[in-house]
Amino acid sequence: MAEPAYTRLPVGERRSRLLDLGVSLFSQHSYDELSMAEIARQAGISKALLYHYFPGKQEYFEATLAQAAAALGEITEPDPDLEPIEALTQSVDAFLAWIDGNETAYRKLMQSAGSAPGVRALIDDVRDRTATRILEGIGAAGQPKSRAAARGWLWYMDGVILDWLEHRDIDRTELRDLLVGSLAGALAAAAASPRA
Repeated sequence: MAEPAYTRLPVGERRSRLLDLGVSLFSQHSYDELSMAEIARQAGISKALLYHYFPGKQEYFEATLAQAAAALGEITEPDPDLEPIEALTQSVDAFLAWIDGNETAYRKLMQSAGSAPGVRALIDDVRDRTATRILEGIGAAGQPKSRAAARGWLWYMDGVILDWLEHRDIDRTELRDLLVGSLAGALAAAAASPRA
């Protein structure tokens, strides 16, 4: 007897599988490279069923990014038992290790940032939460100049990482130290600058 072509799954399990597939697909393709028809084909379901779970490609993309961002947030969560600079170094190291193992996904995310409005909002949200985490870790929460320095550093960080991925002419430890040192320098400059 032949196996049925379609298996009915509970709603939560189907959605979870679709999100896992999305993480995989969008780590290999930019937003513009995939259609809902192709995603449905890869999932082995009808396009109509895919639309039942996600109203459109943008919503699907944003949901997969949110899931991936949450997983990455867990990986890079600072150890509260470490001194702030050690915790930051460990978090940056974990982030760089993830990028090293997911280079295509990171590049595709950066490419897709301008394609879907929700992607930029998600990236901004992750940056805001990361900046808050950094500032709380060093006791600088509520300081506007430190906030600006930390948020600006996160933009700088993406530029440095993209350069590293393109050239690969410094090792990952040197890159980590460059990034941690540049944040320390930006925060020191923010703390030293006189109030207007």
